[in-house]
Amino acid sequence: MKILDSYKLMSDNVPAEVQIMEREEEFVNTYEIKRTRFQAATQTIMDHLKEKVIEEVNIRPSEALDAESMEKMRAAFVEKAGEIVKRELVGTRDEMRKMIVGTLAHDLIGLGELEVLLSDDNLEELVVNNAKEPLWVYHKKFGWLKTNFFMTSEEQIHNYASIIGRQVGRQITNLSPLLDAHLEGGDRANATLYPISTKGNSITIRKFAKNPWTITRMLDPKASVMNVDVAALLWLCIQYEMNIIVTGGTASGKTSVLNALLVFTPPNQRVISIEDTRELYLPEFLHWLPMVTRLPNPEGKGEVSMLDLMVNSLRMRPDRIVLGEIRRQREAEVLFEAMHTGHSVLATLHADSAEQAKNRMIQPPISLPESMLEAVHLFLVEYRQRRTGIRRTLELAEVVPYKSLVSVNKVFQWNAREDKVEKVGDYVRVLEEIMMFSGMNQKEIAADLEERKKILQYMVNHKLYDVNEVGKISATFYRNKEMLIDAVNKNIDPEELFSRLSEKSEKPEKPERAERSEKAEKPEKAERGEKEREKK
Repeated sequence: MKILDSYKLMSDNVPAEVQIMEREEEFVNTYEIKRTRFQAATQTIMDHLKEKVIEEVNIRPSEALDAESMEKMRAAFVEKAGEIVKRELVGTRDEMRKMIVGTLAHDLIGLGELEVLLSDDNLEELVVNNAKEPLWVYHKKFGWLKTNFFMTSEEQIHNYASIIGRQVGRQITNLSPLLDAHLEGGDRANATLYPISTKGNSITIRKFAKNPWTITRMLDPKASVMNVDVAALLWLCIQYEMNIIVTGGTASGKTSVLNALLVFTPPNQRVISIEDTRELYLPEFLHWLPMVTRLPNPEGKGEVSMLDLMVNSLRMRPDRIVLGEIRRQREAEVLFEAMHTGHSVLATLHADSAEQAKNRMIQPPISLPESMLEAVHLFLVEYRQRRTGIRRTLELAEVVPYKSLVSVNKVFQWNAREDKVEKVGDYVRVLEEIMMFSGMNQKEIAADLEERKKILQYMVNHKLYDVNEVGKISATFYRNKEMLIDAVNKNIDPEELFSRLSEKSEKPEKPERAERSEKAEKPEKAERGEKEREKK
């Protein structure tokens, strides 16, 4: 037996300890969680407290349909439950009282003991296969792990699936045994019922990153998802509104990379994103409207499809349209129509290489005419190695049109032996279009890319990983490039840089302009008055 890692968790004042173990009798490593257990007497009191809380706390299901009101409801529940516990358990230590209230919140308005696992930011996936097998988790560092956690019954799994469904106004029943929904914090949940899943009821929860991956986290040597040359080029292409499709296999990081690229959007442009489940998270100051699809109700009514949202988005004056995933022909046709009408489009697609992405677009079920693909400028391919869990940018390729056909020109590719992204080809199309629309020549574009690389490296060196911090740097590049380049060259501390930006944004410009115009008007008025006196 060997302890690979250990750490502590805290979920609503309910503590737990996690140990990642390597055991000889197991074929996979184990995720062993130790939770604080109440004594038998306390457990009996807990049952009494649950009844009291249910009697006195008014919980309306309608409040659970909105994330903000759900948060308020949870806060009100914790406050009221705290009063009840304080009244019923006189003399209880403050720490124990908080833990009891947290446990009540988990059991009555949450997913019970699963809430502790959901609080572990090291986990990407939680999987309940049935009540007979242990719960499995996907750990960011150790991959798939078997836990020491079991569900008590199939009925409990069904109950949790129903709770998840009610939060988004959906039902999971024997007539509708499949559920795709999301939790309060944005985590994506899928559930199936027996006999569709033949071993028993199941729940799969993909955790939503509370701090989304930014381009700087991907450039960090610990992650090495891509290199600074690729990142600088993508930044330039985003600025000049090129159409990019991010491809890759399941869980390869397509959405994370898409999110990281969108942070480079100029703040004066409107972004509309369309997803099945909300996963994108952009800086607060961007002009961004996120939209999500909706499944039909049990009567088959009320569906809002991705196609519906795409057609509607074209009437909302977007500068950029972001599609969660291209799946069907009609969606792809509307998306390419948006490209041809002057909108900048970014989307994801399941494909393991740029060539495969091209073939998927022109073959069933998407079946687009090959000539339409010329609207796409770049295929960015992401890759996850299942054996080690690492994620890398596998390819960056241009789409080069020739008559009615298109070819794929690979510019960057990952070298698995050296574990680095290398340049393997020359630009054919991208630089020509940038020169045409920007007026820059090749030498000026090369200098511009070098400036962007310096800025990116500055952010990596100073560990600016927050999405709003990276967004502010990007916005400053568009707004006051000279000041930013000067700060980067002098290696100014980020706090000082952000302080300067804050001072500049708070500086009242309008009164100054008004004052200047007033001063300019005075000589003109005096001159006009003098001329009128001469006439008289």
